[in-house]
Amino acid sequence: MSKPFYNVTTPVEGNDGVTRFPRVGVAFPTGEESKAIMTIELHATPVNGKLVIFPPKERDGGEE
Repeated sequence: MSKPFYNVTTPVEGNDGVTRFPRVGVAFPTGEESKAIMTIELHATPVNGKLVIFPPKERDGGEE
């Protein structure tokens, strides 16, 4: 069984007025022994300073 993870995205509004959420990283829940809740690994820095976390979709290896 793979370790659970979440997709880290940033909201970007397109010229057509539609907001899209490109993935900029991944977040993993930490173990119970840790004082932290999650570890986030960013692969890009959002220029708007906003991050949105979603559960993975089935194509990403999630169970939804």
